[in-house]
Amino acid sequence: MAHSQFDTFLQEATHLDKAYDHSLDDDRLYGLYTSWCFINQQKPGNESVFWAAMKHRMPAGHSGLRMKGPAAADYILTSYPGLV
Repeated sequence: MAHSQFDTFLQEATHLDKAYDHSLDDDRLYGLYTSWCFINQQKPGNESVFWAAMKHRMPAGHSGLRMKGPAAADYILTSYPGLV
């Protein structure tokens, strides 16, 4: 079965931690997606396409969803340049 760009993004850039009761908010999750696209030289879908795709792929409220991998590092460094 072929995986979509969104499936690959979720597999490579997120981790579901059921013991973690916080979640990525919408802005951070979409930002992580755009960082993942940049790193992987993919054209990001617009935000409405992204959320339509995520609707069936993620737990309600993104509970326990965490960032991981190179896209997480890119997103954090881009969003918080004062950390460097």
